[in-house]
Amino acid sequence: MKIAPLFLLLLISSNLFACISNQKELVEPDTPNSGNMTIRITIGQSVFTATLNDNATATAFTAKLPMTIDMVELNGNEKYVDLPYNLPTNASNPGAIQSGELMLYGANTLVLFYKGFSTSYRYTRLGRIHDASGLAAALGSANATVTYELEQ
Repeated sequence: MKIAPLFLLLLISSNLFACISNQKELVEPDTPNSGNMTIRITIGQSVFTATLNDNATATAFTAKLPMTIDMVELNGNEKYVDLPYNLPTNASNPGAIQSGELMLYGANTLVLFYKGFSTSYRYTRLGRIHDASGLAAALGSANATVTYELEQ
């Protein structure tokens, strides 16, 4: 007879956890935006189009556009800049990074990846360039000036 109350408590706890987990997904989805949230990324004469994810981070980022920033070279696979403000985060470990991904490290470090690799770091996804061919060549091996603006 003492097993029944323990089983009932366990059942209620697991249902409560499932509801909390589902609610988080509804509040902060991290999927490509089905709306019209696309941005143009210009590096010198090269122009790339990216679709932003449907999350609070991408929404806050687009509110700051347009912006032209000097991004710093790091590790031969990414450019980054520390923004002067924080953006909302929902960091997770992607396991692998793909060329053309735009992510946020911490609350204010914008990162544009131009080569793929495995990672153990946690990032908040912002979006992805549609066709990243030519991105590495456009960014080069030194620091780069990059313009982000809403696609018209």
